[in-house]
Amino acid sequence: MRSKSIIFQTSSVACCNGVPTTTLSLSKDCYDPFDPNGNITITYDIQTWTTRGYVGRVTVQNYYQFRHVEKPGWRLGWTWTRGEVIWSMSGAFVTKQGNCSLFKFDPPHSCEKSPVILDLVSEASLENRSEGCCRSGVLSAWAVDPSKSFSSFEISVGSMDGNGNEQPPANITLMAPGPGYTCSPFLDAHPTVSSLIDGKRQVQAFRTWKSTCTYSIFVYNKTPLCCVSLSAFYNPSITPCPTCSCGCREANQTTVQCTRDKLQLSTMESANLLASVQCSDHMCPVRVHWHVKTNYIDHWKVKLTVSNYNHDRNYSNWNILVQHPGFSQSTEAFSFNSSQLPSVRYGDELALFWGIEYYNTELVQSTESNVGYVTTDILLEKDLESFTLSNGWALPRRVYFNGDNCQMPLPDTFPMLPNGSSKQSLSLFISIILFLNLLFW
Repeated sequence: MRSKSIIFQTSSVACCNGVPTTTLSLSKDCYDPFDPNGNITITYDIQTWTTRGYVGRVTVQNYYQFRHVEKPGWRLGWTWTRGEVIWSMSGAFVTKQGNCSLFKFDPPHSCEKSPVILDLVSEASLENRSEGCCRSGVLSAWAVDPSKSFSSFEISVGSMDGNGNEQPPANITLMAPGPGYTCSPFLDAHPTVSSLIDGKRQVQAFRTWKSTCTYSIFVYNKTPLCCVSLSAFYNPSITPCPTCSCGCREANQTTVQCTRDKLQLSTMESANLLASVQCSDHMCPVRVHWHVKTNYIDHWKVKLTVSNYNHDRNYSNWNILVQHPGFSQSTEAFSFNSSQLPSVRYGDELALFWGIEYYNTELVQSTESNVGYVTTDILLEKDLESFTLSNGWALPRRVYFNGDNCQMPLPDTFPMLPNGSSKQSLSLFISIILFLNLLFW
């Protein structure tokens, strides 16, 4: 067999601040190398003119392959540049009406110079809905479910400029649900074309502007969310998550629950709250465990387990991204949905796993006595030209949970084959394993 040595690449996500990457000296750090084209695009269309302004449509589209927008959902903000007001909205709402004292008989929906907009819940009444709206601000990752990766709302804007020279809002901000996103200014784009009458008629927006929002862990500067532990059938020891992966445990070793910084949510007040997690040496809310389970003649099996040590929250519509060379072959997950993603920069393949609807899409929170978890067996076909159990080849290179990079153990702590320095002993050991599997069959 030809053995591949294990190589770990550090992936970084930085914020481009809306500037094209070709103009930045450090453009290679302005995106996630596993998802270089990922972003959230805000599209602002002027659809029709009215006697007091125009009617527009705003679409929030998630193009991230494996980073979704979870509860409590996105918050969109901007600043009007010409004193505009929002007469009415459908499919979303502004959190504050603002000072509308100038309008005595027909007050607008919002007179705020810098409105903050939220999506409506899925149970919103019919009169308040618009096409493609009302997902409670939750957007699926593009690779998981494109049909649920966007949300739209309609907006009637009062404009002082009636000659068609309207300008888009400025200072676009996006919370999805926490910070970390930086948005470019609205730029002119090709007018959006929509289909009517079962696709037989196409209509075009009068004007279209687009803003691109990118996520950066450096802008967010948050404590890591997850870590990875490893084990294998050929080694009795377990490689735990690195100590203090997501912070350090408090001094009192007798406590069951510990506190750690909470993910910043929809209000500034929530940033001061502390989340309660199961006390551990790693102090991570989420742990991903990869266990090399069995080795067959032309297949090998892995058990993947995701545990939720958070006592305060469930993780809905979670997903796991794993970088591993074995995913270049046929792969079957028994209890998760799965899909292979193209590897842009690295030779190893990427596999995305997520829950099955009505079965395990909810990673439930822990209690005093039980840890919430989801698990699956993964069967991978062997490529005899590259497959080996030595040098950590069977273990993942990189793991992401909900788009966040998980803390990996150091390679020198990985579970290794016994007598790994002896090629003869290694060949004998693998032959015995294969023989025992044959007897089992």
